[in-house]
Amino acid sequence: MFAAFSALSVHRRRGAARVAAASLVSGLVAASVWAGAGPAAADEAALGQGGATATIGGLKTYGAAIVHADSGDQEISAGLFEMSVDGGGMLQTYCVDIHNPTQRDAKYHETPWSGTSLGANKDAGRIRWILQNSYPQVNDLAALAGKAGVKGGLTEQDAAAGTQVAIWRYSDGVDVEAVDPQAEQLADYLQKNARGVAEPQASLTLDPPAVSGHSGERLGPVTVHTNAGSATVTPPADAATSGVRIVDKDGGAVTSVANGSQVFFQVPEKAADGQAELTVQASTTVPVGRAFAAESRSQTQILAGSSESTVSATATATWARTGAIPALSAVENCAKGGVDITAANEGTEPFDFELLGVKYSVPAGKSQTVTIPLQEDQAYDFTIEGPGGFEKRFTGVLDCKTQVSEADEAGDATQTLSEPSPATVGTDSDDTNLAATGGSAMTPLIAGIAIGLVVIGGAALVVVRNKQLPTQD
Repeated sequence: MFAAFSALSVHRRRGAARVAAASLVSGLVAASVWAGAGPAAADEAALGQGGATATIGGLKTYGAAIVHADSGDQEISAGLFEMSVDGGGMLQTYCVDIHNPTQRDAKYHETPWSGTSLGANKDAGRIRWILQNSYPQVNDLAALAGKAGVKGGLTEQDAAAGTQVAIWRYSDGVDVEAVDPQAEQLADYLQKNARGVAEPQASLTLDPPAVSGHSGERLGPVTVHTNAGSATVTPPADAATSGVRIVDKDGGAVTSVANGSQVFFQVPEKAADGQAELTVQASTTVPVGRAFAAESRSQTQILAGSSESTVSATATATWARTGAIPALSAVENCAKGGVDITAANEGTEPFDFELLGVKYSVPAGKSQTVTIPLQEDQAYDFTIEGPGGFEKRFTGVLDCKTQVSEADEAGDATQTLSEPSPATVGTDSDDTNLAATGGSAMTPLIAGIAIGLVVIGGAALVVVRNKQLPTQD
């Protein structure tokens, strides 16, 4: 059976100059082109690699800044956002994506720098230095003012605004300054003294996130990476009936793990072909400098502070007696401008699948990674199918760039002073305007997607399929 790319859609482009080009592909709204979907429901996966997931609440501590561009000056808000963590905890973040608006109540997931614009930014390490050496990590404002040479002292609003301005100069390369002189002096100090610091490790990940094998085998190992002292393991929901157990390398039952622990899925020999999922969960502080990407279109954030928060990660196992036995995982790869799909096949026959009209074949006992090229700001939704009703669905939005052309600079920006909380991007109805934040100088982008445009979207998909990708025999 060949799996097929199920849907590809683009809802927005940055700046009015790109609206016409974007409209060609905006019409395809989850239009399925699957080839013979199996009976099983698709296992949907947002491309988080584990860690914290959170909902953005808005700007909480902020001041004013001015962005200078050839198209004119724009006054915006600059400061700290707050996020509420799923399962408990609070995060404080700064924006590293000034030209994108913020979607109210957007869902975010912890992600490696490589899945954001930070991955290709040679100054990303300087941004982390700023975070470690400014507010709120340094909450003694008198001491911070002394280091920066700010004689008038700093308020929390000054400290947040100055820190955000310094970050924007490295994350987005914009000409921006804080309105308040004290905040501007702090920004200059931070920019001048910033040094490169390594990317922080994830709060919790499982590697690999998917394994496969034969019934009766011990599938894995799955290695735990976490900064928590310990984490709990939740076995598959149907473990009592399926007989699948989570064990260590010696076959002992596992209920808790630590950094470096390895776990396995022990599948009964007579188990029917199927899949199972385990969850690892912990309570910890998320490392400063971790990136947070939205599951919809919303500004990429970088962590400035964390309370004790709930973090989790999942791993899946697929097994069968004979035939192809795929294990599928995906990660956004901004260096290559797309999504890397990794297919491992521990079966006895090749695993054949199709993406963007290109057929691939992974031999038994082998693994292959395929990069699916996407346009910037492109929403994607695709499903890979396999034998026996196997399906794996991946969804997300590729948001890898912060730089825009001069023609676009007036089209998007972050918060304005008149709208300090995140601007609403869409409502309960999907056919509403998607407007960039900003005052009268900003150009709203219309992102209403009508089902009647599916024909146009289908034509766009054909164009995308014509990209030359080598067929794997």
